Amino acid sequence: MTDRKTLNLRSPSEQDDAGPTLNKKGRGWKISETRLDVLHDRAREMKRHSSEAHKALAERFAMADFGRHKFTRHAVVGSAIVDFNCHTLGLAIAIDEDDTPEALATRRDKSLHAVGIRVIHIPAADILSDLDAVTAMIGDAMRKRIAEKQQARRESRPSPRSSSLPRSRGAYAPKDR
Repeated sequence: MTDRKTLNLRSPSEQDDAGPTLNKKGRGWKISETRLDVLHDRAREMKRHSSEAHKALAERFAMADFGRHKFTRHAVVGSAIVDFNCHTLGLAIAIDEDDTPEALATRRDKSLHAVGIRVIHIPAADILSDLDAVTAMIGDAMRKRIAEKQQARRESRPSPRSSSLPRSRGAYAPKDR
């Protein structure tokens, strides 16, 4: 006789902590194409009807020079739409309006954090009242994120001294006789 296989289900608390899974092909996330198309349509609609705080920050980003880093407006990241996203840094900015449900924002932040994207929350009132301070805060967050990525890269790279192979001499170094 053959053994019966049973389906093991995780508890709901374990499923929330796991975050989304990556697909490694196609658009990368395990989301249906129709759902992704709906998200892109919604993001496009949000770009057309942006809030005043969003327009002010987008105008500031258009004038700023961040080097190779660029913030995209109303970007679709996985199954979430973030107000601004910097793909190269893995940094998202969420503008906290009065009508944003907190449970939805918490779930979105948890799923983005699970795939290595940091989310900065900025109240819309702060953007409208003191845009320079908000820009400075975003600059600080960018510098911190760059430092985190450089540190992670250093830690993942093997050190040259730990190699068991003999070190080669330079092309013009004298040879021992």
